[in-house]
Amino acid sequence: MSTEESAQDDLLLSEQACFALYSASRAVTDVYRPLLAELGLTYPQYLVLLVLWESEPRTVRDVGAALSLDYGTISPLLKRLESAGLIERRREPRDERTVTVHLTDSGRALRGRVTHVPGTIGCALGLDDRARHELVVLLRTLTASTVAFRDVDGETSAS
Repeated sequence: MSTEESAQDDLLLSEQACFALYSASRAVTDVYRPLLAELGLTYPQYLVLLVLWESEPRTVRDVGAALSLDYGTISPLLKRLESAGLIERRREPRDERTVTVHLTDSGRALRGRVTHVPGTIGCALGLDDRARHELVVLLRTLTASTVAFRDVDGETSAS
């Protein structure tokens, strides 16, 4: 195969890492959707709750950073969770600019109702615990590598 033919093969959709990741992400999220809908949650709301179940209270900034979301994205998510009675947002008395996010009793109780979700997702992935863990490590490595690849201006630089 010539260099030109090889380059053309690299441009096939089936050879694009970005598309494989995108397709896998959509497929996995589609498995989450009905599981979480039964609980009145969306996938992004579930992610916020996972962050808070790990430790709370957290600042809005900390929640956004944990999920790699900006304020304009995290704020509406928190507003909907607060309307659902699962969280409370409170201004810090020492610094009114800082808003902390607290689980309500209902938000804490919901944790016990989602314990089946990770196992169901594990089955959908078709991976045993070891392979799932290896996949998570690989995806974290991929994320760290691509973030490191970007320069300060957000542009990519070829190495």
